[in-house]
This record gives sequence, C-alpha cells and structure tokens, in this order.
Amino acid sequence: MGRLTEAAAASGGASAARSAGPSPTPLPLSSTFPGCTATMASSEEDGTNGGASEPGEEKEATGKRRRLGLLATVWLTFYNIAMTAGWLVLAIAMVRFYMEKGTHKGLYKSIQKTLKFFQTFALLEIVHCLIGIVPTSVIVAGVQVSSRIFMVWLITHSIKPIQNEESVVLFLVAWTVTEITRYSFYTFSLLDHLPYFIKWARYNFFIILYPVGVVGELLTIYAALPYVKKTGMFSIRLPNKYNVSFDYYYFLLITMASYIPLFPQLYFHMLRQRRKVLHGEVMVEKDD
Repeated sequence: MGRLTEAAAASGGASAARSAGPSPTPLPLSSTFPGCTATMASSEEDGTNGGASEPGEEKEATGKRRRLGLLATVWLTFYNIAMTAGWLVLAIAMVRFYMEKGTHKGLYKSIQKTLKFFQTFALLEIVHCLIGIVPTSVIVAGVQVSSRIFMVWLITHSIKPIQNEESVVLFLVAWTVTEITRYSFYTFSLLDHLPYFIKWARYNFFIILYPVGVVGELLTIYAALPYVKKTGMFSIRLPNKYNVSFDYYYFLLITMASYIPLFPQLYFHMLRQRRKVLHGEVMVEKDD
C-alpha cells in the first residue's frame, strides 16, 4: 500500500521524468481489479507518472531518458501538449453543449468519442513506464489507467441507460478539470517553466475535485446495478466447459465497497503531499 501511495503525488519541481503521467482517478491503491476503480477520480490528481518517486527510481529514469536523448523529451512534450489540448477540447464541447441545450441530457453522447479517444490514448503512459522514461511503477500506472478505462468502456459506454445520469456529469467535470491541470503541469515542467498558478492548481483543485469525482463514479455504478442484474451482462454462469462463474453485479458491489477504505487513505496522503510541496513541510512516510 505504501509503495502505491508513494507514487501518488507529484513533487513541486517535476522533471521530464514525471511528465507522462495519468491519474487519476484514483486513482488505485490495489493491484486487484475490484480495487481499480476506487481511485478513478484521483488518477488525475495523484499524478500517476508525475508522482514523487524514490531517488533511485528517478535517477535511473533520468539516466535512461538521457540515453534516449532529445527524442524522449520531444515525445513526452508532444504527448502532454496533445493530452492537454484534448481535454481542453472536451471541456469546451461540454460547456458549449450545456449553453445550447440547457440540459445535461445527451451530453455524454455528444462528447463520448473525444472522451474515449483521449482516455484510451492514456494507455501510452504504461508504455512510458515500461521503457523507463518516467520513474513510476508499471503496476501503478497500469492500475490507474485501467481504472479510468473501466469506468469509460465497461460502465458508461456499455450501459447506455445510465448515460444521462447527473452523476456522469459529476465525474466528467472532475476528470476534465483535473486532466487539464495535470497535463499542463507536466508540459510546463518539461519546458522548465512552471507557472506558480499551475503548481498551485495541481495541489489545490483535488481538494474538491477528488471527492466530486468519486461521488460521481459511485453514483454512476450504483445507477448501473439494476440494469446489470436484470440483463446479466458480462456474467458467466455455471455450468460451462471452463467450470468457472463470474457475476458482474457482485463485482460492481465489491468495487463500490472498496472505495470505503481506500478513499480516505489516498485523500489524506494527497493532503500531506500538498503541505510538503506548497508549504515546504518535511514529512517521512512509512510503508504499510
């Protein structure tokens, strides 16, 4: 647990090694799949690949990045600029839709292609960890990215009756603002020109956005339960030739329950990191 939360917060002067990061949400305090979604909203703020790492990890990643040379820096800069722009486009589309329609109904359908593209594109962050140009654990990055993809593809995309729920708007707004802040933070850090406002935003916005995102995700999953139970979607019943069973309905219940112990741990960890980065407090965290 301590190992995963250790990677959850970005240091104030993030270097290029921290620039490829996802998340949220949330991002994940467990490598088991039921726990993945417990941190979806924060994969954004905890800084999957922008996270503070052990000195040895960062030194090793910096060495690999130097060996890769200019190409790695150029790619990471391009990636983060592209992701910042993508989430900005998403934010503008959401605002425009609401101003024109005056309702949230139909919002998800109007922006789903953009959302799916850029959230799925974040899979590259796992590759960044695998090739060593960012210091984050592959497991941490993988769990955080997969938790977001789980929410996008296996919940909201797959269960169309819930797409007009107000809770969907909650996590969409939380994700969008967070990702714009996070990716712009990485971009300016790569360029060695980090405005204080961006740094301040990264370590303050999560105070509201993380709980809002988590509430949105939980309510969305809750709204999906009746449909999942009625249709038996994604479930495997016995008997079958593999002699295994899986009930997606109970899987979602376990996922929701996992938020209870995991949310406070990560949230208070992020608050401690905020004090350390913005106020210079020196803290020593113990691994669980």
